[in-house]
Amino acid sequence: MSIYNKINAGFSLGADAPITSGIEDVVYIFNENDITLTYNPTNPLLVTGLTAVSAAKVYKFEGTNNSFNAISKLSKTQVGPRYTEEIDFNIAGLSTDVKAQLMAMGYGRVRAVVINNYKTGDSAIELFGAVNGLILTEAERNAADEGIEGVTN
Repeated sequence: MSIYNKINAGFSLGADAPITSGIEDVVYIFNENDITLTYNPTNPLLVTGLTAVSAAKVYKFEGTNNSFNAISKLSKTQVGPRYTEEIDFNIAGLSTDVKAQLMAMGYGRVRAVVINNYKTGDSAIELFGAVNGLILTEAERNAADEGIEGVTN
């Protein structure tokens, strides 16, 4: 039975498992074609396996003080629902290597794994870009920004 277009459960908020917002200060990013995904046959929203293709690598980006954020948006359009995913993180230590990585993210497609602070249920760990990959759409560096100490955002 497909889960699409059918509501099949309800939810409630309570004190047993209080909601904790945000994600951990770590994001794992890998090239879209470097990892093969295996999905749950009865629920295509659940990834049950990640398999490296050849000499694939997963890159770990670490932050501090809630400097990372993950956003999922659903908006209705004339041709149907549009689902967008965003990963927002800061990069310190601007160098030519960092610039090269940002350029690679802007021209290639990547996937990202984030770990939610709220770990109850089957979405404690989320994969972003599973279907079409993620593309860097914006990178900004303001050297005089005291709020982020001049790092790239």
